Amino acid sequence: MTIGIDARFYGTLGKGLGRYTQRLIEYIEPLDRENQYVIFLRRENWEEYTPRFSNFRKVLAPYSWYGFSEQIFFPFLIWKEGIDLMHFPHFNVPILCPAPLVVTIHDLILLDFPTPRATALGPVIYKIKEAVYHIVIRMAIWRAKRVITISEYTKKRLMAYFRRSENKIAVIYQSGRVNICQEGPGRASGKNDSSRDIIRPYFLYVGNAYPHKNLEGLLRAYKVFVHKNGFTHQLVLVGKMDYFYEGVKKLAGELGLLESPDGVSPVIFRGQVSDCELCFIYRSAFCYVFPSFVEGFGLPPLEAMNYGIPVLSSNRSCLPEILGDGALFFDPGNEAEFVESLIRISQDDLLRTDLVEKGYRTTQKYSWEKFARETLGVYQKEIPPQPSL
Repeated sequence: MTIGIDARFYGTLGKGLGRYTQRLIEYIEPLDRENQYVIFLRRENWEEYTPRFSNFRKVLAPYSWYGFSEQIFFPFLIWKEGIDLMHFPHFNVPILCPAPLVVTIHDLILLDFPTPRATALGPVIYKIKEAVYHIVIRMAIWRAKRVITISEYTKKRLMAYFRRSENKIAVIYQSGRVNICQEGPGRASGKNDSSRDIIRPYFLYVGNAYPHKNLEGLLRAYKVFVHKNGFTHQLVLVGKMDYFYEGVKKLAGELGLLESPDGVSPVIFRGQVSDCELCFIYRSAFCYVFPSFVEGFGLPPLEAMNYGIPVLSSNRSCLPEILGDGALFFDPGNEAEFVESLIRISQDDLLRTDLVEKGYRTTQKYSWEKFARETLGVYQKEIPPQPSL
């Protein structure tokens, strides 16, 4: 049988989706030596993947995400490659896909947290984008032989919106395990030392700045924290500077968080960093803060637990399910509670030690090997039977 995997998000190009796709392929390769695999990549990530086994090969699929080309030309390529089962690790499934398919639905954020602020193109374009999203995701779920979700929370939300999907859904957890970089920050980042401007213990956030991430709420709570507790800790935000991060940085300036009387910046926007530099930033952090309103899995705080730092997390959506007792939770919609949690974790050494220990135990529940094995199990159940000779 020939299984296709849409890996156009593969690697750093696709952020969280890229990591999901990359780990899927990396860990499923040694598990399945019987079926043939076709890995569809774009030009931008073509060099990032090299098959390790002869039953895996890569094929160029030069079609942008969410565009007309993936709807019109990608189905023909899938047919040309003789795919018997196709896995789309995201909802953007070509409506005319000629093969039986499996789709992974990571979250329903556009349904659970609709806001025109989620696009830089204005409210009219957002409405068009929202309408197309409804059509594509509904068609993907209707067409799919099997739907994979990455949390029970996402499964429940999927069933609430698409009631006939229950019997199709398989919950397969990801992992937050990371490869700890052994290089020092200077070697990892060259001239750009990760510790520049960071001279105090710091709260850390890693990720994008989309509205549902609630970084505005984080800045406002941090400002009150500094007012009540003193300027004892800095706040470091790591993520590629884009339209959304520029908006957050503008707010930080308006709140007076980019400078202080002693010349030390309370909030530091580190931008995009290398993997080894990120490793150093994680390991040196005082605490990881995750203020999101809605998530499908919540990978960054789980990664933070792997690095041995305490986690302060929103209590919304899937986060209590995924993080268990390994995090200190707060209501992201309650600023007073948010501030009190920042103060508590900054002053309570025993609490931080307890969270580090429980966080490590939480991470042991998840593994990329188990994730790949369960996904392969879905493939094997859905592969069409071969006609007898």
